[in-house]
Amino acid sequence: MAHNQFDLLKQRRFAPFFLTQALGAFNDNVYRQAIIGLLFWLGVSGEQRTLYTNLAPALFIAPYFLFSATAGQIAEKLEKSRLIRITTTMEIVIMSLAAIGFLTQNMVVLLVALFCTGLQSTLFGPVKYSILPSVLKPEELTGGNGLVEMGTSISILLGMILGGLIFKLAGDQGPVVAATAIVALAVTGNLVSRAIPRAEAGAPELKVNWNPIPESIAVLRLARKQLAVRNAILGVSWFWFIGTVLTAQLPTYAEVNLGGSETLYLFALALFSIGTGAGSMLCERLSARTVEIGLVPLGAFGISAFMVDLYFARSGLPAATGLDVGAFLQQPGSWRIVIDLVGIGVFAGFFVVPLFALMQSRTPKQEISRVIAGMNIQNAAFIVLAAALGIIVQRFLGWNIPQVFLALAIANALVAIWIFTIVPEFLMRFLSWVFVRGLYRLRLEGIERHIPDEGPALIVCNHVSYMDALILSASIPRPVRFVMYYRIFNIPVMSWIFRTAKAIPIAGARENPELMQRAFDEIDAALADGQIVGIFPEGALTRDGDIAAFKSGVERILERRPVPVIPMALRGMWSSMWSHRDSRMGRMRVPRRFRASVGVVADAAIDPSAADARMLEAHVRTLRGDAA
Repeated sequence: MAHNQFDLLKQRRFAPFFLTQALGAFNDNVYRQAIIGLLFWLGVSGEQRTLYTNLAPALFIAPYFLFSATAGQIAEKLEKSRLIRITTTMEIVIMSLAAIGFLTQNMVVLLVALFCTGLQSTLFGPVKYSILPSVLKPEELTGGNGLVEMGTSISILLGMILGGLIFKLAGDQGPVVAATAIVALAVTGNLVSRAIPRAEAGAPELKVNWNPIPESIAVLRLARKQLAVRNAILGVSWFWFIGTVLTAQLPTYAEVNLGGSETLYLFALALFSIGTGAGSMLCERLSARTVEIGLVPLGAFGISAFMVDLYFARSGLPAATGLDVGAFLQQPGSWRIVIDLVGIGVFAGFFVVPLFALMQSRTPKQEISRVIAGMNIQNAAFIVLAAALGIIVQRFLGWNIPQVFLALAIANALVAIWIFTIVPEFLMRFLSWVFVRGLYRLRLEGIERHIPDEGPALIVCNHVSYMDALILSASIPRPVRFVMYYRIFNIPVMSWIFRTAKAIPIAGARENPELMQRAFDEIDAALADGQIVGIFPEGALTRDGDIAAFKSGVERILERRPVPVIPMALRGMWSSMWSHRDSRMGRMRVPRRFRASVGVVADAAIDPSAADARMLEAHVRTLRGDAA
């Protein structure tokens, strides 16, 4: 079991796939930038270069509209490592055709090969993200996606740099070097892909519909079936919209507003790419290895904040022109721009990585490749829309680039607010993440080993504070339906969080027998649906720090629905400001120790036939030990 995302790079189940996808992204960008280098080397007119820069993105992205639905079905039907080897073999053939284009300096051949490269990327896209939930544990999804996004960002950047330098450094041998490089990279990617272990097909019995139009509609509907997944996909597409607008403006922004040369554009792009990679890598640490969608609002508003500052950092023309990187960094206000570009990238990583992890964790495995195909169609539409709007607002409305950035910052904040309004789970998780990560440092024991990846389970835990459910939610990689005393459920502010998390309120038989029966019915329905339900069998917060006797409700649940029971214990929560250790006024102060260390311990599942209230109470007491 990997203890952090870097351990995945040492394991065969992940490392060959990671290298394969990184090499593919690297080679694509070497190729595309080498074509631009060839145009300059040939000395073609500016009009011809402009024609290419407009035609090339269209050729590359067109297959996403035409073939994504077919690609999703193929990725669902075939064993995944086999499909990756097929696509990397296609890459060798396509890059061999591109090599002929470089050697003969034939732009038609190069553009045909570019279209084929887009087709190959279309086929690879669904398997790229659907393989992760097949080979990673739920608690590894955030880290694995972070590595993939980091690898993609850095590979794109390095590919652009190398592709742009080939004709500058190789001179007359540029076409030969370009042809050799892209074929060699394609062969290397194929060889590495052969080390990827088997990952079974999601739906091997699926019958492929080769008609792209009805199937595109079908996969788009499939992607919209579940509200949280639908809006996660919308968020990913919006990320591509933001990235397209930003990176499309960077060449002109670096020259006109920063006063830089071509190297300054690459420097600005590098800042954004490195920031995105760093933000992607930080997601696992910030989320404590859960699918923490609470980072999404943080990422969204962080992007807007840094974009607004980027506008104010340089809203007009520079004091000097023709600056290289060193000269730019010596200009007043330059470091503010550097921080803004890195900050936008970091928060973009916070935004997109949890969305990928959420989509993968909430989508049935037999549908995930087709859902990703639907996402790719939507992504392509957003990319085209971003490019079109960028042209319209500058050419027809007369906006300068800093104004485009400001408008994008405002639009991003509005879109984020809209998404979080229609799916309050994002904001709920953000608030609970702020509460838990701000007040406590969690020490997790046994969570990865004993919480099942799928299927129903009943979690039983001691009840110390009003924060217990939030702490357990932040520690367990799967969503948990908590059963809680209705008076706690109705606490102002916290009530909204509990309702959004689909907690189940319960009352005693004497207080409200109807609510009690409704709670048991809802618990049973959740377990029947394969969900995890969490209960605090003491029935109330401890008044003295000790564990009270477990009530018989746990036995009633198991009689009706026998499922594995996972004992858990909270350690160190009695000194919390949210426990009954102090009076109501005493609980209004800050914790005794800022970010106090709290232990969350899980043990092996207990067979429901052997579980009763007394035995489970003793088990939880043993797990907690003396660390009340």
